[in-house]
Amino acid sequence: MNRRPGLSARLKLTLSYAGFTFLTGAVLLAVVWVFLLRYVPDSEMGLLGIAPNRRVLLIVFAPAAATALAVLFVFGLLGGWILAGRMLAPLTRIADAARMASNGSLSHRIRMEGRKDEFRELADVFDTMLEQLESHVTEQQRFAANASHELRTPLAISQTLLDVARKDPARDQGELIERLHTANRRAIDLTEALLLLSRGNRRSFTREPVDLSLIAEEATETLLPLAEQRQITLDVTGGTTQTVGSAALILRMVTNLVQNAIVHNLPAGGTVTLHTESQHDASVLRVENTGHPLPPELVPTLTEPFQRGTERIRTDEHAGVGLGLAIVHSIVRAHDGTLDLTPRPTGGLLVMIRLPGTPQASSRTHERCDLRQEYQPPNGSSHRRSSCRKR
Repeated sequence: MNRRPGLSARLKLTLSYAGFTFLTGAVLLAVVWVFLLRYVPDSEMGLLGIAPNRRVLLIVFAPAAATALAVLFVFGLLGGWILAGRMLAPLTRIADAARMASNGSLSHRIRMEGRKDEFRELADVFDTMLEQLESHVTEQQRFAANASHELRTPLAISQTLLDVARKDPARDQGELIERLHTANRRAIDLTEALLLLSRGNRRSFTREPVDLSLIAEEATETLLPLAEQRQITLDVTGGTTQTVGSAALILRMVTNLVQNAIVHNLPAGGTVTLHTESQHDASVLRVENTGHPLPPELVPTLTEPFQRGTERIRTDEHAGVGLGLAIVHSIVRAHDGTLDLTPRPTGGLLVMIRLPGTPQASSRTHERCDLRQEYQPPNGSSHRRSSCRKR
């Protein structure tokens, strides 16, 4: 913003100090005049002929008073300039740090010493903002680099396959087309995941009432064939759990969690349990799966983009693009919720999501349904049992 030149804050404070000091001196002199000199007689001779009259006192007092006011004004200027400089020194350091940040240097910190006051509190807040901004920028740079690397891989595969097809026309075209289709599908999935992640971060969606229990049932219904293929038991329990948000995004969130729980499970005979419930003013979704033990230090990194647990690269048809839990985390934050990941002592992962509940959910009578979807090894068919009761 273009602004006209003006006085600095230090000069304004200096003039204010000097003006206040000058005004104080003038008031003191006025008090002397009002309450002292007015009682001096105006006659040429005072009492007993030896006391000075008012005219003589004015001649003597006026120059001294003017000199005193001038000294007070100069003292106010000098003292005000020094005091203003000392008081505004923290603002100078904050301005220097802000200037460096505007030039792209986010690693600088003010770290102002001394006891707490308004300026030091401002410096601490600014340091915290710089730290968060630096962390966010670093995360975005790492995300962009990883996304570029991940997206380059299917494109490079496609380029190689096309080069092979051009150099060897007699090669089996069906195999090339199938491999091209797979590489192109992976690039499309990655692009869609990136767009979904961006949408969640922007919070550009319409909020509406959503029942987490219905979302959980829909997600498990969709992924039931995958669970049957891997001999995984899906268990969905809980009652009506109302929240407010985007039904499409929440469905994608739950679907990602269930798919992740199925893929990162035991080779056979594993379980995935979903449970929804209302707790006070929160709507809770719990997803728990069996699997191999996870190192505790690995769990906090699972929500980072392109992190795939203990395996960086997966080669099966459900390898994903490494954005599953990152998208879940983004959607949870966009809905002002919390996401907790806890490794199970016997292996696998426990995911706890808390979303804001609705005021009516805790007091409204609703139907509780236990939905069980199980894999039956003998004939390969799935079995569903549902039991509902009022509460």
